[in-house]
Amino acid sequence: MNPLEWNSNFLNLIYPKTCGACGYSLKRQEDIICLKCQYNLPKTNYHEEEENPIAKKFWGRVPLENTASFYYFGKKGRVQQLIHHLKYGNWPEVGLKIGEMYGTDLIKSKRFQDIKLVLPIPLHPLKKMKRGYNQSDFFAEGLAKSMKIKWSADAVVRKVFTESQTKKDRFERWENVESIFGVAKPELLENKHILLVDDVITTGSTIEACAVEILKIKNVRLSVVSIATAHS
Repeated sequence: MNPLEWNSNFLNLIYPKTCGACGYSLKRQEDIICLKCQYNLPKTNYHEEEENPIAKKFWGRVPLENTASFYYFGKKGRVQQLIHHLKYGNWPEVGLKIGEMYGTDLIKSKRFQDIKLVLPIPLHPLKKMKRGYNQSDFFAEGLAKSMKIKWSADAVVRKVFTESQTKKDRFERWENVESIFGVAKPELLENKHILLVDDVITTGSTIEACAVEILKIKNVRLSVVSIATAHS
């Protein structure tokens, strides 16, 4: 065993790395999410289903090419634990890992193979400063890495600081996000199939508000995916 391996093993004994989903210690070959959780976390497989529940959320609201979400989100479940670590636990690598995993699924679907650019839903600068990062940036980066395409953290911006959406109904959520987004780099979006991504889709109001602005750009086609969504 070389000195680097010995140091790594010693540190793992003192500060064991744990799975972001189940909390158990990771084995030497595992990273962020243990293999058991990778296999057992509740996947939606919506990328294989054109008229999935997320697509139906946006019918009559905004014209999207394709929609999908990686996991089902349930209260006190392991997916919720991952999202909590990503958003509030200063563990952005969770988003990167999930993005890399989901990207390998998306590129196998014909509906997502011509994506040219990944865009994360932006945070307002004040909220990003407080949190230290935008969790959707890391999800977008992971997707782009495994799909072998580009992503941009600043092509779309959030112009207005909004209140938390957690306790609002669908109409209140829409009022809270209407007209808060803008496109800062329209030339980067023109004539492309764009993938807009967020951590969790609930009512879809945030995605809708951002999509409305993106779709004003010339010859843009827009698809949407998220890390998680609730059971319909």
